[in-house]
Amino acid sequence: MRLQVKAHHGHLSDSVRAYAEKRLSKLDRRLHDATLVELTLSREGNPSIPDDHTAEAIVYTKGPNLVAREAAATYEAAIDRLVDKLERQLERYREKRRLEPRREAARGRQQASEPTPAEGSEPESVGGSELETDADEAAA
Repeated sequence: MRLQVKAHHGHLSDSVRAYAEKRLSKLDRRLHDATLVELTLSREGNPSIPDDHTAEAIVYTKGPNLVAREAAATYEAAIDRLVDKLERQLERYREKRRLEPRREAARGRQQASEPTPAEGSEPESVGGSELETDADEAAA
């Protein structure tokens, strides 16, 4: 996993950067080595907003990109919430990639095992009603 930590409107202290790297390294065992994770930390300038520290992460995967955003009173709390959210998203993404091909294969086996009507025979309702109509017209 490749991690990029960015600060929006300012700079980050080394302790916050190290904390983010430590917490996001937890995702490393679930991701491929070449996967890029981009973390952006920002802070609101409005003093009336209590959760003014925001952490946003984008995980660039083969399929859809996973995006999560969390806000808290400190960067550390926001990062903790963000990592929890990303873990849930990654687990769901991995389960879908693992189970969906199996579901498709099971559907294919189920459709193949169903009996198909013989190719030469016509459905009874269509053939029978046309013959009866022709016979009625000839008799009249």
